[in-house]
Amino acid sequence: MTVRTRQALDSLPAYAPGRSVPGAIKLASNELSFPTLPSIAAAIADAVAHQTAGINRYPDNGAQALIQALALHTGAAADHIVAGNGSVALCQQLVQATAGEGDEVVFGWRSFEAYPIVTQITGATPVRVPVTPTYELDLFALSGAVNSRTRLIFVCTPNNPTGTAVRRGEFAEFLDTIPQDVLVVIDEAYREFDISAGSPDGLEFALTRSNVVALRTLSKAYGLAGLRVGFAVGDPRVITAMGKVAIPFALNSLAQAAALAALAAKDELAPRWAQVIAERDRVTAALRGQGYELPTSQANFVWLPLRERAADFAAHCESHKVIVRAFADATGGVRVTIGSPEENDGFLDAAGSYPR
Repeated sequence: MTVRTRQALDSLPAYAPGRSVPGAIKLASNELSFPTLPSIAAAIADAVAHQTAGINRYPDNGAQALIQALALHTGAAADHIVAGNGSVALCQQLVQATAGEGDEVVFGWRSFEAYPIVTQITGATPVRVPVTPTYELDLFALSGAVNSRTRLIFVCTPNNPTGTAVRRGEFAEFLDTIPQDVLVVIDEAYREFDISAGSPDGLEFALTRSNVVALRTLSKAYGLAGLRVGFAVGDPRVITAMGKVAIPFALNSLAQAAALAALAAKDELAPRWAQVIAERDRVTAALRGQGYELPTSQANFVWLPLRERAADFAAHCESHKVIVRAFADATGGVRVTIGSPEENDGFLDAAGSYPR
């Protein structure tokens, strides 16, 4: 006799992280290619060596110093903020706090591949709403998918993996159609790379509407992917509920110290974001010059809607020592992180030699 696990797990898809291959350029995980800033590395080392509060002690479960820094960073009151083990952990907490068996969670598709996973973990039903022919989230269709069973809506902007961003006016109109007891989560993991003047600022809506939560992360633009720090801003009642379902001590001491240092180094990090944006535009123009069709990205990656050819393209790139992320199905394509100029040149050489 074997141990019985929940039958629902049989149909639960596993999260597939971007692969690393020794000797190859990794452009599969939307990481920042720059090395860790010395000030951040020093903060991590100090946290290890601290005589009275080193890693032999449990971290601050409430991350109070970090919450205060995030309050200054966002302009939100401390009771409107919660920090967690990356924004994906906060996604799961939000679903756990709002949706269970018989409830529905709505999101665009294609969008962040963790959404259906964290939804099904609680027994809720994921509702995938197709993106538009130009690979944008269809806010009108998302609104139309809401019914009495809907508990939460994820709006990822810029959208992962298509890179497209929603527009502020349309997002405000969309929110006006959503019942007040349905939570709308604006997931802004790539906010720092979005230079579109028309894009919404999720913090504005999270601080003025009780059914909106803004998610952000320090994994991408702040270079802390290996330590996992994300935060949410929203109504204190939602923030409190998220805390109730959080794993205790999930945000470790090193991550908290690194996050404080990264926030303090924002002005030093900003030029890196500008370089990523410039490289993104260069890569986009080069790919279009090679004959590829792709949407304009506002993130730190580009999207090639190759559908069923995605796996073949990714294999071709790997044969050229470049690892990209393939989503190989009828709604899929290839997501390519923007790396250093040299890494991007390696990818463009591989893409240019792919038979089309």
